Amino acid sequence: MGTENHDEAIIRNLVDAGCDGDTIAAFVEGIHEEKITEGLRLLAAHRRSLLDDLHKEQKRIDCLDYLVYKIEKSQKA
Repeated sequence: MGTENHDEAIIRNLVDAGCDGDTIAAFVEGIHEEKITEGLRLLAAHRRSLLDDLHKEQKRIDCLDYLVYKIEKSQKA
């Protein structure tokens, strides 16, 4: 696979993962400069951010589930 196709695949993956333009540019530049550790650090930071967002959304879902549970329980009483 050529470097251009390889870069396109990496960029497409990073876009699909929700990375912003600055993160993508820094990652691709780092890969070209063989700064793999720095690139992996960028990916880890983005992953942590996504996981934090996931936890926030899960808490919101839990709140809605609890509300539905309370309402359904009060109607059965």
